[in-house]
Amino acid sequence: MDAATADRSLTVLGDPTRARILELIREADDGRALVGRLAETLALTQPTVSHHMRALLDEGLVRREPDGRRVWYSIAPDSIDRIDAVLGERGGPAASPDLERISRDLATRFRGVFSAETVAHYVEDSFRLLQEGPAPRLASRTAAFSASRLEALASARQSVHAVPEVLFVCVENASRSQLAAAILRHLAGGRVTVRSAGSAPAAEVRQSIVTALDEIGVPLGGEFPKPLTDEAVKAADVVITMGCGDACPIFPGRRYLDWELEDPAGRPMQDVRGIRDDIDARVRNLLSELDIDRSPAEIENR
Repeated sequence: MDAATADRSLTVLGDPTRARILELIREADDGRALVGRLAETLALTQPTVSHHMRALLDEGLVRREPDGRRVWYSIAPDSIDRIDAVLGERGGPAASPDLERISRDLATRFRGVFSAETVAHYVEDSFRLLQEGPAPRLASRTAAFSASRLEALASARQSVHAVPEVLFVCVENASRSQLAAAILRHLAGGRVTVRSAGSAPAAEVRQSIVTALDEIGVPLGGEFPKPLTDEAVKAADVVITMGCGDACPIFPGRRYLDWELEDPAGRPMQDVRGIRDDIDARVRNLLSELDIDRSPAEIENR
């Protein structure tokens, strides 16, 4: 498997909604599922589940079985071991992440930027940080978290960023910061680099947040709760905190904002939607303030 294929596979398997879809298919009595029933279970629209299913199908993780007007999906036989390695054996503990392989793949991806030893250090440290919490799917999450930290480290070394970088921080990185990051990423596209983290990350992004984002056409992608690290703060031009107190380290040269927002945890969907819309308005205002239409030279010389 080449580096691009490995990176794509980790992204597909690391998406929490897709991982949950695979779990539901695997847990079904006959090992099959319909998109409509998955949508009901996940509280998502059928088009959203169909989108995720297409990604799983394109990656060869599931197979499609037409049955009259219905279409069943099951785990592709050739991918059973691959999926079990990430989700864990059915009814048993997850296999230990292959840190050496993850390090080799990321060393290929970051060749010419970081040494293999530096990459291995960040992989081992990322695994340790994720293992301290209740994080599932440690293999794919370790790979994604390590890659994000290495990208932030590379960015922090640059005196001027090609695009602005924004970091959202809350306590669990499961609600407010994920809402803000997803909306900004959706609105800005590649014009802003967006990261999020938590001072005490939860195991999963709350389903109410996934649903609230899906209602307005904003995908969560492969995001999951991540611990707050120094390199994420150092790479950011703007750091926005949301109820995490003094957990965020302070480094000179960054703009720090604190958004006072209600915590959507445990709230009914009507309240979650209100918090989502409050965050949406704040993100749009932030986007209007960022220099996304200026070149790095213009930003440096202003």
